[in-house]
Parts: sequence; C-alpha cells; structure tokens
Amino acid sequence: MESSELELIHRLSAKNDELRHLFTQHQKYETQLTSMTVRHPSESESREIARVKRLKLRGKDRIQQILAAHR
Repeated sequence: MESSELELIHRLSAKNDELRHLFTQHQKYETQLTSMTVRHPSESESREIARVKRLKLRGKDRIQQILAAHR
C-alpha cells in the first residue's frame, strides 16, 4: 500500500472499527504469507497459501471501498 493510503487508513481507523479490523487482518495475512514461503510447497501448503491470498485480497478490496468513500 502507498504511504498516502496508509496515512488515510491510520486516520480513519480511529473512527472506523471495520477498517481497523480489516487492516489488522491484512497485516496478519501478509505476515502469514511471508512465513509460508517455501520453494516447493506441498499440495496442501499450496492450497493454504491460495486461501490466505484470497482472504487478503478480499480484505484489501473492502479497505479500498472504504477509502474511496472518504476521498
């Protein structure tokens, strides 16, 4: 995320519980994906990586919707 987006997120998070929750989850998923990085993941690891990526993307899409409403 860009620094201007991060600034807006931090400013709006003080008033918006959903945004605060979504951003916290987004950071959690990012950390989780970083720790899951494996050269040759097994099939189950690949499925879990794909699941976490979908959750992260869904959350980011909602964050973008909230930010767009405040721009």
